[in-house]
Amino acid sequence: MTTAPSTHPAALALGDDALVLSHRLGEWAGHAPVLEEEVALANIALDLLGQARILLSLVGDEDELAYLREERAFRNLQLVEQPNGDFAHTIARQLYFSTYQHLLHGRLAEGGSEFAPLAAKAVKETAYHRDHAEQWTLRLGDGTEESHRRMQGAVDALWRFTGEPFQRVEGLEEFDWKALEADWLASVTGVLERATLTVPEGPRTGAWAAGAGRQGLHTESFGRMIAEMQHLHRSHPGATW
Repeated sequence: MTTAPSTHPAALALGDDALVLSHRLGEWAGHAPVLEEEVALANIALDLLGQARILLSLVGDEDELAYLREERAFRNLQLVEQPNGDFAHTIARQLYFSTYQHLLHGRLAEGGSEFAPLAAKAVKETAYHRDHAEQWTLRLGDGTEESHRRMQGAVDALWRFTGEPFQRVEGLEEFDWKALEADWLASVTGVLERATLTVPEGPRTGAWAAGAGRQGLHTESFGRMIAEMQHLHRSHPGATW
């Protein structure tokens, strides 16, 4: 499968977001700074994987979509594919994405679309994801000089990827993306200020490198991540366990 299916484009986009970030968080297994975070990040990854399975099943066979598509066929945000980096980098990515996802699912749960049942369940999960990211942002930003420096660096580095989530998604054209973006910006700004961090001033979208994941254009590290994620399935096609 080399091209993205044309049906259920919104389910594909949202499902790919959850799938890719789930894999990124899974990379922390055995590497988290403390055992408690090992469990917390694994649980968040499993929540996202569950969301991905439901969404991708609306599009087609979930295994084929995860393991047999080429890089250009994925429709995830470039934000979620960014490498973990240090722990501060992962937390900044989580703050940006979980705030967006929680607000998004809250609105979808109130609507009458086919996503409402999933969103009603997912909004409870993403509330925890968001709180986890916010608490760590506060601890690192308002902690030691070193933790503050690292957290500010991560916040700055990922800022350019935060405009893409609010571009219109095919299948959800009637959704008020501008209102969602305004709520996201107010929430994230509030957290950063409480954490004694400076809100970045750079652009949040515009260049293809920070706005084309929905069109199948991805950053350099994504190809390596997909190769790792798909290796076992492609090496043993049709195998059962």
